[in-house]
Amino acid sequence: MQQFWQEVDSPAERRLLAALSCALVGIGPVLALVLRCVHLPYGRYTSLYFGPGLPARAAWLMQELPSFLVPLALALGSGAARLHHSPNRVLLGLFLMHYLHRALIFPFLIRGGKPTPLIIFLLAFIFCLLNGYLQGRSLSNYAEYPSDWLKHPCFIVGFAGWLIGMVINIHSDHILRSLRKPGETGYKIPKGGMFEYVTGANFFGEILEWFGFALACCTIESAGFAMCTLFILASRARQHHEWYLEKFEDYPKSRKIVIPFLY
Repeated sequence: MQQFWQEVDSPAERRLLAALSCALVGIGPVLALVLRCVHLPYGRYTSLYFGPGLPARAAWLMQELPSFLVPLALALGSGAARLHHSPNRVLLGLFLMHYLHRALIFPFLIRGGKPTPLIIFLLAFIFCLLNGYLQGRSLSNYAEYPSDWLKHPCFIVGFAGWLIGMVINIHSDHILRSLRKPGETGYKIPKGGMFEYVTGANFFGEILEWFGFALACCTIESAGFAMCTLFILASRARQHHEWYLEKFEDYPKSRKIVIPFLY
């Protein structure tokens, strides 16, 4: 194992991480353009054209789990050369904390949920696998910070954005789960919290979270992830926004799509 890490801890891997980061930035707008023409087939938009459906809870757990397990394995491996520095440990801890919730807590809070098409599951799994490696390897072995980085304004402001975004994301998911009482079906207009300002309140929280994380990290890997998140989640929020406007005549016209007061 030690020999393996010595082999990959090299300029070649640095170039690989940079290339993957640039790929994330490129994937975002491409998917955004695709989603202008084709609705992402999940949840209320599920389609059999994208493969057989998998149970929603199991699919979510399995597709998100690589983003938790891969960086955790990298952190515990012998090649984690930077994790004796406090900034690296804290920053990797923020990433792991998010995916601990998304992979091992959130799925068990899902009430029902329509099946996840196989192709969508596979795409999400591959994304989480690659991004888990990208962020985990960067923070455990390459990112360098001064000893007082946790007092730097970039970290402080970024951490605040990460924390506020995560709280908004979790609270918004709670509002969505609470829309239906036991035994009820159908859809309702979400109200309260950031839903008073945007249709994609949960998406806004996650976008804020990862841009805060990127500022706290100041790495090309975290910046690539934040940009990709922005394009993909903004597209999903637009899809929801248009659906709500079409389905509910009384849907609040003042609500923006995903960025309060702007978009």
